Order: sequence, then C-alpha cells, then structure tokens
Amino acid sequence: MMPDMDGFSLLGHIREYYPTTRVIMVTAHANVQHAVRMMQHGAIDYIPKPFTAADLVERVKGSLSKPIDVPVDAPAKASSKTAPDPAKRTVNYIGESASIQRLKAVLPRVSQNQAPVFIQGESGTGKEILAKLIHQTSDRSKGPYLTINCANLPRELVESHLFGHKRGAFTGAVEDMTGAFEHADGGTLLLDEITEVELSVQAKLLRVLQEKEFQKVGSSDIKQVDVRVIATSNRNLGEAIASGIFREDLYHRLAVFPLTVPPLRERSGDVTLLANHFVEKYCQLYNLPSKSLSKELVKHFESHSWPGNVRELENKVQRGVLLSAERSEVQKLDVYDDLFTDADSIKSGSPSSDDAKLSTIDDMERYMILQALDESGNNQQVAADKLGISARTIRNKLHKYREDGFID
Repeated sequence: MMPDMDGFSLLGHIREYYPTTRVIMVTAHANVQHAVRMMQHGAIDYIPKPFTAADLVERVKGSLSKPIDVPVDAPAKASSKTAPDPAKRTVNYIGESASIQRLKAVLPRVSQNQAPVFIQGESGTGKEILAKLIHQTSDRSKGPYLTINCANLPRELVESHLFGHKRGAFTGAVEDMTGAFEHADGGTLLLDEITEVELSVQAKLLRVLQEKEFQKVGSSDIKQVDVRVIATSNRNLGEAIASGIFREDLYHRLAVFPLTVPPLRERSGDVTLLANHFVEKYCQLYNLPSKSLSKELVKHFESHSWPGNVRELENKVQRGVLLSAERSEVQKLDVYDDLFTDADSIKSGSPSSDDAKLSTIDDMERYMILQALDESGNNQQVAADKLGISARTIRNKLHKYREDGFID
C-alpha cells in the first residue's frame, strides 16, 4: 500500500531485474489471497505486522537455508548486482484518445532539440513515461538518462544530490560525491516533482539552465555540463508561483515546451487498451499463459473514475493477473475483493482481527480455502475455480485440516 508503487509492483520489478534476490513481504494490511499469490510469484515468505525481532530473524534464517529458483532467462535480463539502465528500456506511450494523439504528434518536434521540457499532470498519469520517450527519440538517446525525484530527497541533501559535494563540505560528507547533473552530462536529466525543491536550490537550477555550469557544494571550481532537463510536477503551477513556492523565472526557463498529460478519466476510451497492455505485460513477467479480461471487469474499469490514473489501473491489472492464477480470464473478483485493503478501506481503519492472527503461510492458505468454501455454499468446485486450484487439492486440504483438528 505504499504510494506510487505497491508491493505487487515492487515484487514485479525485483523479479524482472534482480531474480536471485530473496523477497520477504512485510505488511500491516495482511490478507490471505494476497499472501498466497505473492508466494506463488516470487516472494519466499510473508510476515504480517506486528512481529518481533526474533520472528523476523527466524524467517530470514529459514529463507536463506532454502534454494531459490532462478528463471532460465535471468542472466540475459539482468545481473543481481547491476541495476537496470532506464535509458536502454524501450517505452511506448499507449493511447488512442484525441489528447494522447496530439501529444504523440508533437513529440518528434519536442524531442529533436536541446530545449527544456516541463510536463504537468496528476500523479500516476504517465509523466515519467513521456519524459523517457522524449529522451529515447532524441539525438541524446545513446547518452545517460537520470531521474531525480525531488519530493523524496531530504531537504538538506537536495543540492548535494543535484550538484555533488566535496569531502568535508558538511557534517556527514565523508567523501566526494558526484551529482546528478555531472552524471547526466551528454544526456537527459528528469527532475520529477521539481516544485518541491526549495527556493535557494531553484536559484542554482536557474543558473545551470542559463549558463550550463554549476559548483559542487563546498567547492569553488566551476564545472561545465551539457544536460537537457525535463521537469515534471503534479501541482497547479499558477498557484505554486502565486504562493511564492516556485520561481516564475525558473518556470519560464524550463517551460520552452510545456506539455500536459491528461488524467485517465478524460481519456476513458484508452482504459481497455491500457488494461489489455498491462495484462500482456504481467503475463510475460510472471511466465503465465495468455489471459483476457472478463466483460464484467472491463465494464467496471470503463465506469471507474480512476483517481490514481494509469498507475492505479496498472496495479489493479497486475493484481488480477496474479490472483486469476492458471485461469485464462481475469474476473472482477480477482481485482475487487473484500480481502483487499485498498485506499478507501485504509482510510477507514485497519485490517480485521482475523487477518491479524494469520502469522504463517499455512494459516493464510487455510483461511483462504475455508472462506472460499463458505462464500460458495461449500461447493468445492466453485471454490476451487475461484482460487485457481483443483477441487482435488481442496479435498486433500480439508482432509488434512480435519486430521489437525482445525475443522470437524
């Protein structure tokens, strides 16, 4: 339930780029179906909060004692020691709505020059994807591509991350550091959520854009750089400038090409197109057979307001692909289930006490099977179809639960 990237998304990224890394999911929003599917698709354990340090140490030791399956194609995708290079990942901007077509039409003219670009839009609309596409279709595509999320940097370290620092420049500066502008020399630097940068640093950004030079923190040396800057913001820029938190001269320097990415609710015709794209993406990532979306789920998607925009849609499709298991169709119940603590339920309170008691994978699996049976009127085949397992598996599990005294 993290902002911007939830556990499903993080697990997918690790599976794709760091296949030898062992993942233990830790969450305060435990639910059984979520846990089992995460285990089936890459996580090796699942710990609901609260837990003790002793519990955690025991789980880690147990995880390290087990062999881990590595996909056959893992070496070709990435080394466990090498982070993926964003500049080399080909991206495509999905959409056929009029607003997206206009963006695509102007993209070649925006890409083939050195001028800064300012991309505005709500969170989750795909501003970063558009920025990456601008880089990849420019004459800088073979150069470095760096992303700095200005909102996530500690205030006292923003300047250091952007421009670098000399050893001893401030408490904690134990060695020289190369900043983002120097790393991106000859390429493109994306300053994500630039309106969160303090005014003092904004002044130095203005100098880099105007003079193409900067100074490291604690150094008097001037460094020249050739960097194309793309900036993004989800704020209302007029309000940010009027309230004095963002410099108007910096905005005008950045916004040679001001672009606006529309929210998903204004491009409803693209919802099904995007959803099908994400189905294909996650079926490939998790080595699952091809799937389709049920008519009921598509209808719900098309009527939803999507406050989280494309990011919300992608997360929900990823969840559906995982929870539909071996079935060829992703159903509405795979995405929208009372087991999940989505944003609305998180605001209203914490998980149920029943979920909080599920401390092991066996507990979670048993709870999920018994709940599915209860919801299906004890119809084992219906429950099996819902869970993506065989009715025989349910019969075997029930036999074991009776032997262990969990059911009569």
